[in-house]
Amino acid sequence: MFPPSTLTKSKQISTGPLDPAEAQWTRLVKTTYSDPLGTERTWEFAERQTRPAGCEIDGVGVIAILKKLTGPELLLQRQYRPPIDKIVIEVPAGLIDPNETPEQCAVRELKEETGFVGVAEKTSSIMYNDPGFCNTNLKMVHVRVDMSLPENQNPQPELEENEFIECFTVPLSSLFEEIRKLEKEGYAIDSHVATLAEGIELAKKWNL
Repeated sequence: MFPPSTLTKSKQISTGPLDPAEAQWTRLVKTTYSDPLGTERTWEFAERQTRPAGCEIDGVGVIAILKKLTGPELLLQRQYRPPIDKIVIEVPAGLIDPNETPEQCAVRELKEETGFVGVAEKTSSIMYNDPGFCNTNLKMVHVRVDMSLPENQNPQPELEENEFIECFTVPLSSLFEEIRKLEKEGYAIDSHVATLAEGIELAKKWNL
């Protein structure tokens, strides 16, 4: 489907407890709350430290569909993620900058991570990634990519020195089957990609 990944060279070297004084991106929090019966309880969770002041989200995910002669294809990427020591299949995504709208963030991240130039068309409600464990959230932004534009003929990512991202596309109509194949090949599937695939399958089943 696409060339072998060079990301397989990435691997975990060691793991261990993180000293809170060293933490740059997250912190652990203990909260005390009252349950429906009035019993006082505690809960531990992780909290991002990068959300801009006054902003309601941490970042965005980008749903970029490329219209091709053979049909619409979803733009995906693969990236090694140290917490699970696996290469993950994801949609383009990134953290929001101060005074930036979700739509501006989505267009910027798409250009930086994939090289494609697009126009934001629709934005989701706030999605919480794992509310039992952390407060991280995002909005999914649909971005239209005009494949007739000269800048989209040979897109060049603008990755940072610590970013190693490989882009590819899969037919939107067979996304569910494609990610099942990728999972069997050893890739981890990001929840947003998997949920999108499940939604497409439900739409097919119920003729929505």
